[in-house]
Amino acid sequence: FCKIINKEIPGKIIYEDDVCIAFLDLSQATYGHTLVIPKKHFDNVFDLSEDYAEEIMKAAVIVSNMLKEKLGVCDINLLNNSGKLAGQTVMHFHMHVLPRYVDDEINFHQVDHEPNFEELDKLYQFLTKE
Repeated sequence: FCKIINKEIPGKIIYEDDVCIAFLDLSQATYGHTLVIPKKHFDNVFDLSEDYAEEIMKAAVIVSNMLKEKLGVCDINLLNNSGKLAGQTVMHFHMHVLPRYVDDEINFHQVDHEPNFEELDKLYQFLTKE
């Protein structure tokens, strides 16, 4: 990704500002699949500064609206994979902007569980304990 940012290799760039760049993903999981990345290198979300996170999200919104206007999509997924277990394959932080279509083949399946309020309360107490 750094080589695309530095224009050392070509990329289908559809948006760029001082902080971010957005280009079409080679895999095109859906038509218009775009990656938004910071120009400064961060491996993943754990390394990302809050200022850069804000700028990336702004760029993702701009790109989402561009895809809505130009492609007529109504729905979008914003997705980040941080770390190998999460499916990250390129170790430069990136946000996927995935336009959604009625018959696309993407399926994010979340297993439904009955709520366990006792466990939820324990987790909440643990995470908010100082």
